[in-house]
Amino acid sequence: MRSELYRGMFLSVTKDKSNKVTDYSELITIGFENEAILTKEGNVFAKGSYINPQNPNEFINISSLIEDTNDRIIEDIVSGRSSIYLLTSNQNVYGIGSNEEGQLGFDSETLKITEKPILMMKNVSKIFSGNSSIHVFLLNSNQELFGCGWNEYGQVGLGESRKEEESKIQNIPKGKIIDIKCGFSYSIMLIENENENENPKRKLYSCGDYRYNGLGQNEKTYEFTEIKSSLFENDDNILEISVGFKHTLILTSNSKLIGFGENLYGQLGTGDTYWNQLIPIQIELPELRFNEDISNYHISCGYFSSFLYYYFPLFSNLEEDLIKLFERKEFCDISFKTKNGEIIKAHKLILKYRLNQNQNKIEKLKEIISKKSIKESNQIFEMIYSNNSKINPKLYSEIKEIINSNEKIEETMKKIYLNENENEKDFIIERKEKQYKFPKLILIMRSELYRGMFLSVTEDKSNKVRDYSELSNKSFQILEYWIYSNQIKDEIQITQEMIDEIQIGIDYFQLNQTNPNLFDLLINKFNNQNQNQN
Repeated sequence: MRSELYRGMFLSVTKDKSNKVTDYSELITIGFENEAILTKEGNVFAKGSYINPQNPNEFINISSLIEDTNDRIIEDIVSGRSSIYLLTSNQNVYGIGSNEEGQLGFDSETLKITEKPILMMKNVSKIFSGNSSIHVFLLNSNQELFGCGWNEYGQVGLGESRKEEESKIQNIPKGKIIDIKCGFSYSIMLIENENENENPKRKLYSCGDYRYNGLGQNEKTYEFTEIKSSLFENDDNILEISVGFKHTLILTSNSKLIGFGENLYGQLGTGDTYWNQLIPIQIELPELRFNEDISNYHISCGYFSSFLYYYFPLFSNLEEDLIKLFERKEFCDISFKTKNGEIIKAHKLILKYRLNQNQNKIEKLKEIISKKSIKESNQIFEMIYSNNSKINPKLYSEIKEIINSNEKIEETMKKIYLNENENEKDFIIERKEKQYKFPKLILIMRSELYRGMFLSVTEDKSNKVRDYSELSNKSFQILEYWIYSNQIKDEIQITQEMIDEIQIGIDYFQLNQTNPNLFDLLINKFNNQNQNQN
């Protein structure tokens, strides 16, 4: 199971040859016989019987084994059943592990297994496989699709049932390939119709084993064929798909959860264990939190299990959030082009003050972005928005000369909102006889409660007043300063009573998912102060 649920939440304790502990993980991918961790430094640590046969439970740095030292920065990792695929910053794909069915793109007669990453293809933009899959798809920058691996059931979509080395897939449905998920004996493709400019429609296609491909047929399908169902209405669109061993889940824009395939272990979530569901059926969803948009929810299929989870939006989604909140596109009207030609938009008002209103610095930033990948560009803007250089210190070193890193975020926000409509920019919190005005943007970034309140399509958008009289002045000032700056003032003396009070505020604002965690910072500061006193 490739899981973005765990993005940034695990700290790898694996050590490389220099005995240096790796930084926070960026992505974790899990296959049936392997696991891999992509760190924020661009290294990949992996373990498994085909990765490290001598010690399959020990993580090793497989990215350091790539012979071309200029090709060791990894941007994406994907697991198959017994192999791992690495996409480098140079858009090259390497495979490691088993090649018994040609899933690494080479003749299995001469290459059964490789314990070092082996170059599979160049000029690749995306990799598609699955936790139980013995086949893989590679999409190049020209939207040409290639596949290789086990193809007994036609799951590689080559038009016939045979094992194949790396081959171009013919007769691909028209449109942009959004995603491909691979099960054990079938594949599901998500295509977006590019002709419908205003509301692009997404459609599902599948190939492979008829018992699990959702087509409701009684024979194998050797080419990608559209899955048609009344559940996919004209005003509904497919947001996300996930595939396990032999089952598939689909999440739609109309808050529908749809599934098909094997259900022997209840993995479809239908409340029963009916053996097999040939055609798509709708599955009852639990009640969503805060009337949140369904796009904040995600699905993930394991081998015999499934998950529906809420994922707090990243800074890369902040642009859409601002448009929803203010309904004013001038908040994000500066466009930058990456090295691969993708367009990424930035927030005009934030850049205006973080770059000291200097047009030359904006042009310098455009020059930097023009040489970066979309992932690196998103990290650069995340550092600019959040004033956090720890996200990627290497990239930060390139932009630190042009951004105003010393300006406190609360002062920046005051300037940004200075000339904005008073009714749009602030949210009032009242405690006792004093009112505090918080910019809505800050509360969206910090508080899950207010994100749900401001961005909900049903919630009242008025500037509500809340009473926080149960907090003392000092406790509320700590909470207020942290919401703005993500810091605690050095001169503040923390007491146990203040910690107990602030915990009430943390729970109410729903700040527990923030990084760093305020409660942890308070406890650390409290313990350090006590040690110094002793």
